Amino acid sequence: MTIKFEQPLVRLPIRFDTEALEAEVKALPTAAWVPHPNKFPGNDAVRLITPDGEPTDVLQGSMAPTEYLQACPYIMEIMGELGGVWGRSRLMGLAAGSEVPPHIDSHYYWRTHLRIHIPVITNPGVEFTCGGETVNMAAGECWVFDSFRRHEVHNRGTEHRVHLVLDTVGGGRLWDLIEAAQGGASPPEPRLLSPGQGRTEPLLFEKINSPTVMSPWEVRCHVALLADMAVPDPVLAPVIRRLDRFIYEWGAVWAAYGPDPAAIPNYQRLLVETARDLNALGGARLMLTNELRLFHVLERLVFEVAISAPEAQTITARRRAAS
Repeated sequence: MTIKFEQPLVRLPIRFDTEALEAEVKALPTAAWVPHPNKFPGNDAVRLITPDGEPTDVLQGSMAPTEYLQACPYIMEIMGELGGVWGRSRLMGLAAGSEVPPHIDSHYYWRTHLRIHIPVITNPGVEFTCGGETVNMAAGECWVFDSFRRHEVHNRGTEHRVHLVLDTVGGGRLWDLIEAAQGGASPPEPRLLSPGQGRTEPLLFEKINSPTVMSPWEVRCHVALLADMAVPDPVLAPVIRRLDRFIYEWGAVWAAYGPDPAAIPNYQRLLVETARDLNALGGARLMLTNELRLFHVLERLVFEVAISAPEAQTITARRRAAS
């Protein structure tokens, strides 16, 4: 996700009909709600978009609406108006007195996606904190936030909180909304999208959301992000030089083979050798400005997903052994 946030939390200049949203959510069957995949106490969800529309929390795959999204025409209208290409999305519940513990999203999926929050059912005791800034998102508002900063949520109220949480790689209309929200000291007042006023074109869902073999251009973008966020350190320069060589060699293999499975051993060798050399340089101590270790994010953002093939688990094991 390449959008630069000027502040941790951004309210977009669009809002939605709270009564219509709440009616659709309350009409869903109790069986639609499932525990949070990380088993956080008091956290539950309704799956709206999943791989093939199946009852799963998997992040990768060809995305499709579930039966529960298809039962919510106003939510689909909202998505159409926002104009994204949609990844895994859910209604996310938080029981009274519960929390989403402090964390930073460093996984490849979240670094390549933007997360939209639209409160459906909330109360004044719900606090969303990101980058040291805390807000109470009102029902019907539309928010995005910088998930690469530490964030957490607390429901200090007495009723169950429900947010519509939409994951997307973006789109032109959504970009315009974010630009308008960050465009000056006085962002425009949010306009209301009432039911029946939204766009009618079909929704777009992700078909490709993880690389078979990561292209050298994508690798370079991820490394550039980490270099830009790295805390100054004497070993930073040699680590970046070694990563530049890794990208150069990866690009050479890519030019010869692309994602051809026959080249998996070549890519595997580069991953193992690079991990070995980076650790020999002492780079494990490098930190980012968001207080994560550079190597931790490099692992999750590049090395873990650079090859999506049956051989990937073996590659990961060999690389970690080299480390």
